[in-house]
Amino acid sequence: MIGISKLYCGTVEPSDTLRYNRSSSQLPSHLLQFSSDKKPVVVWNVTRQCNLKCIHCYAHAKSRPVDDELSTADGIKLIDDLSQFQVPVILFSGGEPLMRKDLPELAGYAVEKGMRAVISTNGTLISEQTAKILKEVGLSYVGISLDGMEEINDRFRGVKGAYKQALEGIRNCMDAGIKVGLRFTINKYNFYEIPKIFNLLEEMEIPRVCFYHLVYAGRGSKLVEEDLSHSQTRSAVDTIIDLTQKLFDKGKQKEVLTVDNHSDGPYIYLRLLKENPERAKEVLELLRMNEGNNSGRGIGCVSWNGEVYADQFWRHHSFGNIKERPFSQIWTDLSDPLLKKLKEKKNHVKGRCATCRWLDICAGNFRVRAEAITGDVWAPDPACYLTDQEIS
Repeated sequence: MIGISKLYCGTVEPSDTLRYNRSSSQLPSHLLQFSSDKKPVVVWNVTRQCNLKCIHCYAHAKSRPVDDELSTADGIKLIDDLSQFQVPVILFSGGEPLMRKDLPELAGYAVEKGMRAVISTNGTLISEQTAKILKEVGLSYVGISLDGMEEINDRFRGVKGAYKQALEGIRNCMDAGIKVGLRFTINKYNFYEIPKIFNLLEEMEIPRVCFYHLVYAGRGSKLVEEDLSHSQTRSAVDTIIDLTQKLFDKGKQKEVLTVDNHSDGPYIYLRLLKENPERAKEVLELLRMNEGNNSGRGIGCVSWNGEVYADQFWRHHSFGNIKERPFSQIWTDLSDPLLKKLKEKKNHVKGRCATCRWLDICAGNFRVRAEAITGDVWAPDPACYLTDQEIS
């Protein structure tokens, strides 16, 4: 996760994180990525069921519930363990998390146990009443997926009317006083819609947006050919940077992030090195604190059936099941060779990654994407768009 507004627009300074000793238990939520202990943010896919049919769904979501989903009692036990393990954030995802009737109960319990509870949703099921309930249980953030304006979004979502329903969900969250943000997955079909997303942020006064680079997992694995070329990716990132700065120049300080491609960090630094060398030095320090991709270390995933993964995209290698052992034990048991190596992945990457001067601030980028293309989990990430000259 690369904070465009934090880094390029200067909303975060290195001193902001140092005053909290970079401890996950003390850092405010917007600074967690700079923690030194990297206590994992846990994505819990609470259900595989979904009311939409998104063509890039990493979870292969289904229209009907599956039989092996964790029960409410299983969820409470999981949350107790995550709290004792000092997990700072639990992200409820799916499928569509609001398809689970006990989601408010689970989210409220997580808040009671001292964690920050957020959800990732398509937004179509957030009625006024649902938004009020989510506010009452202490949910602190709702991320709502939009992949463009109405025509493009509904094509991606596989259901006509999804766009209008999502906008209504956004309005209901804002009216209830819940912080809401957009989630946009970039690909060849929609990258030209990025300026329209910024217009929507401004028009609806939405405070946050995350732009996700495509990850080749789940149904998204069929979209490898639809990922941007390296030059298109650079152009898209430049557009995001420029439009973020444009909003800041107008006094509208939106929180803008890119996710799932840590090449964005060095790219911002290199751009700032030409434009603002003093700020570039501060950004480099923050990027070193961020440490790049943290799959298997600073982020983990629990699936609807209790399986534990390195992240929400890596569903072909489970480290164990929380029905058999607590997450905390699974996460710290280094007898699994892959989990052990992921916690020190910089020592195992190959090719241009191994000799890259940005390895300490990128950590080799997305291993699951490298594996999807090459069959080798330690091969260079094919989505890295930095040139050989830029990494030498």
